[in-house]
Amino acid sequence: MLWVIVIIMALVLIVGPNIWVRWTLKRYSQERKDLAGTGGQLAEHLAKRFELKNVTIERTVEGQDHFDFIAHAVRLSPSVFDGRSLTAVAVSAHEVGHAIAHEKKEPISRLSTRYLPLARVLQRITGCMLIGWPLISVLMHIPYTAQLHAMLVVISAFVAVLIQLAMLPEEWDASFNKALPILAEGNYVSHSELPVIKRILIACAMTYVASALIKVLYFWRWFRR
Repeated sequence: MLWVIVIIMALVLIVGPNIWVRWTLKRYSQERKDLAGTGGQLAEHLAKRFELKNVTIERTVEGQDHFDFIAHAVRLSPSVFDGRSLTAVAVSAHEVGHAIAHEKKEPISRLSTRYLPLARVLQRITGCMLIGWPLISVLMHIPYTAQLHAMLVVISAFVAVLIQLAMLPEEWDASFNKALPILAEGNYVSHSELPVIKRILIACAMTYVASALIKVLYFWRWFRR
């Protein structure tokens, strides 16, 4: 009975944040004709306002909103770039917040430049271990056990989660030191909607952590097959 409770609690901790992030972003994605413009238009406006001369605003794959600090590009989903909703406005301001920190070379921006490449390398290593560990065990003369295979993959996935947690202060900065003050001025959304904007910005800040957590479950499910 205790193991059942532990498993349920673990699933809640892993799946819960991802469900909440997706639900929050979806909940406030309804089109609003009363808003001044789309997420893409807001991003263009903010890039000019903060003199981000080297930053471009681009469309990307749905659900892959991010600031590419190598290409100096704010990339927004079609639903954000072309959307006129509270989610579109908040997500756009959040990603431009990253651009402001990086282009102004603020110390907080060093977190992603330091840890994001490491996260990507670790993701590749985890994928290789997931698929190739039986072969690796043969080549290195290590007795293959399913338990060891599972443990290595899950540990690698949790390390990826820890790396995302290490970058969380930068995500928080983009949401609450950049996006929220900009949107709180009253020119983009009404003051009565700021509590909703805060919830969306929390979801923006937690997106990568929630995604990393859910991958732990995906790796385990794949391995079980």
